[in-house]
Amino acid sequence: MENKSHMENNNAMEDKSAIEDNAKAAYVSMKNVGHKYDPRPETPMVVQGINLDIHRHEFVAVVGPSGCGKSTLLRMVAGLLIPSHGEVSVFNLPVTEPRDDVGIVFQKANLLPWLTVRKNVLFPLKHKYGSYSTTDEKRANELLEMAGLTQFADKMPDELSGGMQQRVGIIRALLLNPDILLMDEPFSALDALTREQIGFDLLDIWKKNPKTVLFITHSISEAVLLSDRILVMSKRPGTVLDLIEVDLPRPRSSKTINSPRFAELTDLIRGYIYEPNVPA
Repeated sequence: MENKSHMENNNAMEDKSAIEDNAKAAYVSMKNVGHKYDPRPETPMVVQGINLDIHRHEFVAVVGPSGCGKSTLLRMVAGLLIPSHGEVSVFNLPVTEPRDDVGIVFQKANLLPWLTVRKNVLFPLKHKYGSYSTTDEKRANELLEMAGLTQFADKMPDELSGGMQQRVGIIRALLLNPDILLMDEPFSALDALTREQIGFDLLDIWKKNPKTVLFITHSISEAVLLSDRILVMSKRPGTVLDLIEVDLPRPRSSKTINSPRFAELTDLIRGYIYEPNVPA
């Protein structure tokens, strides 16, 4: 029996071929997108009037007040929600369900405690197809090496720190080699020092294995450090206040955080999100 890798996705290749031929075409597109969870007319929208194009290997962050609909946007791109209004498309095709070429990293790694690190990385294939090939195992080992986790491949999750567990969650999302990576506040459960370090780890992984990234975060400094552009949302119903170009040179480092331009960008975004105190 032929040992064929499950990572091959001919449909995805066909979908994106036309996009790659046109450098200006968007990998992800939102056109006048709005959503509410209750269909009754009197129910307010969670997000409305969202327009955004994300291009190949671009890193776009979304920031805004709590409850403004950041995660709702991500879930619509993931195919976990269908917008009430407008259209979300990936490779020029409307998103109607989850796709193999879109990987997702959630707030917690949610590693299975009875599986080793390597088997956790391979679990999506085991769950979906019932097995994985030697080619898939090689891919998993390459990702573990890229993330600096080779020596922990046969460890159990409880033997890893929180930051290391989240790195496993990131490379697990990369196993199927998705073109698009969606990250929903992936570092929110980590302490400040670990969070900053794994931000640099993510930049290193992204540099070695470029992806088109939509990154949801509450941290303005994190968004500025990681992103090419930042979508700033208003309070609910979430709308676009600004789409800011992050004109900081790459590669980024701790020196980036201390640069005057970094401070200017973070202050600009704070001005949108934090309402000034109004005298009584």
